Amino acid sequence: MNELATQKCKPCEGGIEPLTAETAAIFLEQLEGWQLQDNKICKTYSFKNYYQTMVFVNALAWISHREDHHPDITVGYNRCDVVYTTHAINGLSENDFICAAKVDTLFTI
Repeated sequence: MNELATQKCKPCEGGIEPLTAETAAIFLEQLEGWQLQDNKICKTYSFKNYYQTMVFVNALAWISHREDHHPDITVGYNRCDVVYTTHAINGLSENDFICAAKVDTLFTI
């Protein structure tokens, strides 16, 4: 399991600087298939059908609720686009990478 997935998000109400590009790149190396775009990390997950897509979305919602850190998601018939950024700081925080790693663990269970 990715070490990031074992961590817990820390409350972020602003007042801190977003991660630098260099630090974000180091965290990104720990994730598989995620891409850095415009101070956000994103990944598209593909599924066989709508039912599997919605099961994933519901599990993602559960992770988001537990971590109190929520992605932007776009849902289609057999795909889900997930985008993380920390809105309170208008950029990336460690929380984004922690949650991305936790979402990826849904496929290792």
